[in-house]
Amino acid sequence: MTFIPAEPDVPAAQTASGPLVIRYEDINQNGKLLLDAMPVVLGPSVWRAVWQHRATAALAAEGILPILSRFVIEGGEGPLSVMSAIKGEGKFQLAHTVGENGAVERLVLNMWCNVYGEAGRTHGPPPANAGERLLAGRVFAEHVITRPFGPPEARKVTRISVPGLPEVPPDRYTWRPPEASIELPPGARWLDDTFTLDATPVIFGLDHTDSNQHVNSLVYPRLFVEAALRRLWDLGRKNPLLARAAEIAYRKPSFAGERVRVALRAFARDDAAGVAAILVSDEEAEGPIGKARPRVFARIWFAEA
Repeated sequence: MTFIPAEPDVPAAQTASGPLVIRYEDINQNGKLLLDAMPVVLGPSVWRAVWQHRATAALAAEGILPILSRFVIEGGEGPLSVMSAIKGEGKFQLAHTVGENGAVERLVLNMWCNVYGEAGRTHGPPPANAGERLLAGRVFAEHVITRPFGPPEARKVTRISVPGLPEVPPDRYTWRPPEASIELPPGARWLDDTFTLDATPVIFGLDHTDSNQHVNSLVYPRLFVEAALRRLWDLGRKNPLLARAAEIAYRKPSFAGERVRVALRAFARDDAAGVAAILVSDEEAEGPIGKARPRVFARIWFAEA
């Protein structure tokens, strides 16, 4: 359903595990872990290993940081209880991409994390597999290494200078343009002829922001899911749906005080439905959507369980 690159072999120092402390609302009524709850596990697991890496502090001192460019999230097995022990086991890789001329185009920090939980049920009798270790979901996070607070001409980073490390990480990564996230999946068919605006505008407030001074990346998955459910309802899919996989690519941040719009285009494959979505400025929404430069791209798959 989604595009998670194959996990690379990495040294033990680039692997880590850590707990996911869930909120009551992170487990749905069927005992499935919600998609937007999963990326939080990267903090106590993979990010902990990243910050222990000797290159991280040296680069941060130069204002060089990894900035999220893509999330891919897949839902897994259940049921889980809100009391279930849930943990992430993951790894990270430093790599580079190349342009059409073969030159280094960007440096990236990629993360993979499997989310495991113990089978259980919050209310009622325990399930038959109570206590069994389940794969509750998977997360892939792609980050571009950049100088986010530097002048525009100095933000792009294609070399690093850390004693004992190569200037360019030797592993090569195939870049996936953000626009690929809204392509029609293989074997699917469009239910809409084109992208149409969701009727409900989005107003960003300070509640949506984080310490990076812009809208937090985890605001967008829930925003897109809610808009997608409205679109699928209008297309006659009125049974209760659950988002089971999502790919979200970030091109440009949004800020508190802005009003933006979501445009959607639904698709289906067999019995599964999904929605491709983009986030555009209020001004761009007044013109042809095809000429807009979306800030965020998303593709979400739904199921009835």
